[in-house]
Amino acid sequence: MAQNRVAFTHKQIYPRALANIDQPDLNTTVFGINLKTPVMMPPLAAQGLAHAQGEKDTAKAFAAEGGLMAQSTYSSASIADTAAAGNGAPQFFQLYMSKDWHFNEAVIDEAKKAGVKGIIVTVDATVDGYREADIMNDFQFPIPMANLEKFSQGAGKGQGIGEIYAAAAQKIGPTDIRRIAAYSGLPVIVKGIQTPEDAALAIGAGASGVYVSNHGGRQLNGGPGSFDTLSAIAQAVNGRVPVIFDSGVRRGSDVFKALAAGADLVAIGRPFVYALALGGAIGVQDAIQEINHEFATIMQLAGTKTIAAVKQTNLADFKY
Repeated sequence: MAQNRVAFTHKQIYPRALANIDQPDLNTTVFGINLKTPVMMPPLAAQGLAHAQGEKDTAKAFAAEGGLMAQSTYSSASIADTAAAGNGAPQFFQLYMSKDWHFNEAVIDEAKKAGVKGIIVTVDATVDGYREADIMNDFQFPIPMANLEKFSQGAGKGQGIGEIYAAAAQKIGPTDIRRIAAYSGLPVIVKGIQTPEDAALAIGAGASGVYVSNHGGRQLNGGPGSFDTLSAIAQAVNGRVPVIFDSGVRRGSDVFKALAAGADLVAIGRPFVYALALGGAIGVQDAIQEINHEFATIMQLAGTKTIAAVKQTNLADFKY
């Protein structure tokens, strides 16, 4: 987790003067979806721990700001309720693959019925990372997980994360990506990519997107900061599919750097959950606006009018 933040100090943004621009434009189109910002909500689980309305309020905020919301298999709110809260705004659904394919198909069916635009398949959590704090605290989820409850895999209440992961698929390969893509008929984005080799495997298996992430630093301890892996992966992808990035993003400058390093969308987790805890939908909306404001300021000072211009920017290789 610490490396995720340090990684952003390895590249810097050149200030550009005499660029003759004003009012940077944050609009972008990714996966054929028109968005007002490249900042998205990752599929962060159990948001009911932060606020009673959980994912529903997060969905309301992203809908209001024209951003993309991704909801998790392990959400506090159901797929249908979270989609309804977004009132037609674009959403993705993230699948933690189960050993039980009937469960996988049931939640995909529910997601399609709710109108999601894509399926994110998380592949870096075949086992639970060694989360020492959870072990020491004997952490148990105090709230149900709506999708698990609905599809008869236990509500998550009274369970630890290790017990929940025990039901998850521990063998995931290219064949699974093909199967999910064929069954869903939706774009499949493979989440948890940290090497060019795995990006190539994902695309070869029919993935419509690559999601560069180290799970917020909570899975393989001792790995590199996610931002340090982004450029090489984006170069390997070479524009064949969109690239989503997360892990360690905290500021508008981080968003700029991620886009310049090859991302098409940048997801932010912890800050938006903190905002959710403090103010529900209004808190999240305010946080999105603040990130967008800072990002637009960076765009102006870096001489970039559009997201396309940001993506063409060369970053400085100065490490601090």
